[in-house]
Amino acid sequence: MSLTIQHLGRLAVGLSLNPSLHLPTLRHNNNMTAGNQTSTSDFLLLAFSSHQELLFPLFLVLYLAALLGNVLILVAVGSDSRLQTPMYVLLVNLSLADLCFTSATVPRLLYALLTGDQTITHSACLSQVFFFLMAGNVDSYVLAAMAWDRYVAICKPLHYATVVTLPRCMVLLGAVWVGTALHSLLHTVLLARLTFCSNRILPYFFCDLHPLIHLACSDTSLNYMMILVEGGSVVIVPAICIVVSYVFIGAAVCQIRAPGGLRKAFSTCGSHLTVVILFYGTVVSVYLQPPGQMEGQEEPQDLVAIVMFSVVSPTLNPYIYSLQNREIKAALTKLFMVILQMP
Repeated sequence: MSLTIQHLGRLAVGLSLNPSLHLPTLRHNNNMTAGNQTSTSDFLLLAFSSHQELLFPLFLVLYLAALLGNVLILVAVGSDSRLQTPMYVLLVNLSLADLCFTSATVPRLLYALLTGDQTITHSACLSQVFFFLMAGNVDSYVLAAMAWDRYVAICKPLHYATVVTLPRCMVLLGAVWVGTALHSLLHTVLLARLTFCSNRILPYFFCDLHPLIHLACSDTSLNYMMILVEGGSVVIVPAICIVVSYVFIGAAVCQIRAPGGLRKAFSTCGSHLTVVILFYGTVVSVYLQPPGQMEGQEEPQDLVAIVMFSVVSPTLNPYIYSLQNREIKAALTKLFMVILQMP
């Protein structure tokens, strides 16, 4: 029974937005090195152990681009009263989640690449798990809320002003942040109660839920059960909402006969659809793979998928919206003109 729960739990961990489903086997010499470098309460993050001089500027540029793009979205919406509408409030929360998403892992990676210190304390490891889980799930739910917003705008345009209201969106977003925080806290607390073996090696660049459970020496049945029952539904529900919304949007677009109607519909949801494909496409590439393919996969390939999911995707999101949204570009242009005119 315990083995069955653990087998089912492996897939559900991926559904909790943790970018790994298996822990590659490490060589014995890595275990010896880890024993010499870590204390009894530290973990060792072995990813990117070589070519640090090339990887550091790469990840630094990616992180600065993520900060710049998402902060510009926040400033643009906050500085223009015309953009303080439900659609842009949802976009602001997506940017906040992306900032948390990248800041939960990349700064620690930059520190390791710069100093060569690949150890991380037990408490810092649990903090990474909490914030990464929360940010990833907020991303998922905000994308679902944005899909609902686009569905109402295209399929029920006459009811948009009364259905998608700012107070309703604020209540929805408050529930999303509180709910995902409680979800992340639950799994972090369950993880904190575990005791770990002497082997504390993680072949990734941040602490991930499933590899940590895999390293535990105590009973993990409760962890896997909660991941399967509660964790899976947290991501499945918004994914279903997005799919259903775009099914109705696609049916409505097919019925548009007015000149330019198809182009207008695509401009309305094109940015969101691009972000959804980027987000869930990288999620699928990380953990929804055939078992045989996953077992034969090498660690560097896993790391590329994880970097795409946890770093590249949240970095590109604000640029996708700013490049395809005239209101955002107009607000940023106005803001830059004000800055340039300052004495």
